[in-house]
Amino acid sequence: MTPDSPPPVALSIAGSDPSGGAGIQADLKTFTVLGAFGTTVITALTAQNTRGVTGVHAIPVEFVDQQLQTLTDDVRIDAVKVGMLASAELVEIVGAWLARSPLNKVPIVLDPVMVATAGSTLLESDAVAALRDLLPLTSLITPNLPEAGVLLNTAPATSLPEMREQAVALLALGAPRVLLKGGHLTEVGDVGDRVAVDVLADADGVHELIGPWIPTENTHGTGCTLSSAVAALRPQRETWLEAVRDAKAWLTEALRHADRLDIGHGSGPVDHMHGLP
Repeated sequence: MTPDSPPPVALSIAGSDPSGGAGIQADLKTFTVLGAFGTTVITALTAQNTRGVTGVHAIPVEFVDQQLQTLTDDVRIDAVKVGMLASAELVEIVGAWLARSPLNKVPIVLDPVMVATAGSTLLESDAVAALRDLLPLTSLITPNLPEAGVLLNTAPATSLPEMREQAVALLALGAPRVLLKGGHLTEVGDVGDRVAVDVLADADGVHELIGPWIPTENTHGTGCTLSSAVAALRPQRETWLEAVRDAKAWLTEALRHADRLDIGHGSGPVDHMHGLP
């Protein structure tokens, strides 16, 4: 990109979070701060705050289809982030769109949202099989440890070697690339400090991405934010590895500044605006 070139246009296909820390609200903030123009197709409305989700209203699949049709008839899309797909029907309709032009020609990042940070279930049980069928239509999936366990029908990884194994197993399910997020897995670095480790697996091998552990309870929306950061950065970076590394580094700083926000009484959001004046 040159200074005069238009920004990439990123599309978030996801649910809404009224508290602003996750879902399309987090995605739009992330896109903007990282230099992409954000667009959205809303798949579900939620009643939620930092303490949990009290209700989910799925948008009728016909209207999700209409949103996608109307948007892509007019607006170019350079990257896609797919988040909350609350039902099997929604997974199938979005999958049909990802399989055909123009969205099948751009980077597609799938965050397989199943459980909110506060513990609320966000995906119907019959949608898991449909979500597995979606994996080959994506460019990168970004599950956390419990989500990877559900996709693989096994227990979540409890160590870095198990993370590496499960990331490779997800490739075998058809995902072209996997970013398996370490979350609250406890790992200790060379100097004895706790570190945050994610694993990126693709056809070229398995990469361990190690960053500092940020001691904060305010982690609401971290999964949404990381996946949208990767989607925003991929058109601006030469490789997936560069995009993922830069997204992880940016999220680390968003976590580092999260406590200053003072949003809600539960698990508050990360600070998407930390780098702005």
